[in-house]
Amino acid sequence: MNIDQKQDPDYSNVKISYVGFIDPYALEGIIILQADDKKEFHMRAFSGEVARHIKSFVEGKRDGLPTIYNMIEQICEENELLLVKVKVYESGSVLRANLYFTGKKDLVLRNYRASDAVALAAFYNIPILVRKTLLKERVEA
Repeated sequence: MNIDQKQDPDYSNVKISYVGFIDPYALEGIIILQADDKKEFHMRAFSGEVARHIKSFVEGKRDGLPTIYNMIEQICEENELLLVKVKVYESGSVLRANLYFTGKKDLVLRNYRASDAVALAAFYNIPILVRKTLLKERVEA
């Protein structure tokens, strides 16, 4: 699999349209990922802490980088790598993501937590791709 390959037809490019919490204690996060055709994927069941980071990155606040994300950034800098896209998909009953890096050489990290991958995508303002089977028509409440 090449980093610069054409977009996989099974995936849609999405944007983060909402970041919030499922519970009043802000322990469980939710994000809504929306494709150009307005179909959505509601991603939940991840920590409120990650949701807070995603929210701050979306708002352009990148000064409070969590330790684990900072570690990835330092590894990338030392190895002259750039994160260029993430792909979110289902693996059994959980969400996973592949992270695509390019630089001195191309690197694909497979099967990582989708919430962290989306947080990194928000931090770097890079494309988020979601498997089309996860996207559903928008429902008005």
